[in-house]
Amino acid sequence: MTPLDGPLPRAVQVSARGWGWRHAWRRAFAARHLDLELTPGERVLLLGASGAGKSTVLHALAGVLGSNDEGEQEGDLLLDGVPPAAARGRAGLVLQDPESQVVLARVGDEVAFAAENLAVPRDEIWRRVHRALDDVGLDLPLDHPTTALSGGQKQRLALASVLAMEPGLLLLDEPTANLDPDGVLEVRDAVIRVLDRTRATLVVVEHRVAVWADVVDRVIVLDADGGVLADGAPGEVLVQEATSSRLEQAGVWVPGRRPAVGGAVPTSDGGEVLLAATGLDVARTKRGPVAVAGLDLAVRAGQAIGITGPNGAGKSTAALTLGGLLRPRAGSVRAAPALAGTAGDDPFRWRSPELVQRIGTVFQEPEHQFLTASVGEELAFGPARVGGAQAPGRIAELAERLRLTHLLKANPFTLSGGEKRRLSVATMLATTPRILVLDEPTFGQDALTWAELVTLLRELVHDGVAVLSVTHDAEFIDALGGATLHVSGGAGTLVHR
Repeated sequence: MTPLDGPLPRAVQVSARGWGWRHAWRRAFAARHLDLELTPGERVLLLGASGAGKSTVLHALAGVLGSNDEGEQEGDLLLDGVPPAAARGRAGLVLQDPESQVVLARVGDEVAFAAENLAVPRDEIWRRVHRALDDVGLDLPLDHPTTALSGGQKQRLALASVLAMEPGLLLLDEPTANLDPDGVLEVRDAVIRVLDRTRATLVVVEHRVAVWADVVDRVIVLDADGGVLADGAPGEVLVQEATSSRLEQAGVWVPGRRPAVGGAVPTSDGGEVLLAATGLDVARTKRGPVAVAGLDLAVRAGQAIGITGPNGAGKSTAALTLGGLLRPRAGSVRAAPALAGTAGDDPFRWRSPELVQRIGTVFQEPEHQFLTASVGEELAFGPARVGGAQAPGRIAELAERLRLTHLLKANPFTLSGGEKRRLSVATMLATTPRILVLDEPTFGQDALTWAELVTLLRELVHDGVAVLSVTHDAEFIDALGGATLHVSGGAGTLVHR
């Protein structure tokens, strides 16, 4: 254990008594009937189905849910005996979407920002900054621009910023979801090192239970209908058959159990070529460095391609370029007549209605593609732009398949992370594109919604849609079949399975 210079932060005690929260524009409570006590220094894994209220609980503990004008609260939630809003600085929250947490233009300033607001002495701030960056494995100059970071790197940056605060209560919402396999363990171990040093209380939300099961003291499972479904030591909650079977039925990822998926297993290498990349160089910005060079790739109808590789290797940049949203730095991306029709062979030059009917792209950050005030309007927006005659039936089917029917009147920005991801996928599927490009499609999904999403995508591939998925989810790649494009060291290698 590494000693800490100066006084240790005081670990926070958490108390909830009949606590609940309902957003002002939603009929149902996001979380309700919550009763629990967390002792100072306790390490808790918070589980539950997608939409069960896990993120809402974390936001409440961090004191960022807003005023009574923004929602209705019932019961009591206290940190060391006071409401969270009166204990600002005692809790540090890493949001589910790290993009929304980045404030400043340079990496060093971003990590120092929260500590500066807590009036930490200047010399101590920069000592914490360097240590936090080392802890999370973000080996970049302090003046590196935050806009040039990949999604996984932004996730590490957000964690480093909160670790530099050294809060008494550390709140993590899916902290490893967008990380490569090595990064998952590196970040988890960084969190444990900080907890060993500071003795802070931990509440972490993570769908992939096995990552944290061996390093927490307690597992609490929220019931989707309110209250607590299970609460106890990991060995009791996750291992005992009576409890683990209930968790599996609720959609919790139980270690050693993989959810069953339907649909035909895609085994072929696909049919006719829809899109071809030749000598393709891709870059995130016009003047930025080339991320992937010399890529040759043919995308075929009815083919699944998983795009893998370490964080920052250029996976998302390559996918956005193939999807017609970024201009190639060199080489070309050309659409075959079977895809292009009368639109021309350069996807980058297609107008929005032409593109969305041919290539649908789901961004890594779902909020970046939301345009309306309700889930129903969001699903209808794309088909309305392209004149889809069968839109109402298609929208109803997608909403049912992806468990969004009860949310049709909800504001997209109030959904949970998993619900936002399913909505972003559904909005692209609503326009029936021939190619679907997905960036981290299984982010935030419980076991049941993961299985439904995989089943739906397998059916699309079977029906002739090409699906390109940027993902670190090995189980997803295995279930979808097809080929793997591994991006690393500035190059991409296609492997057929």
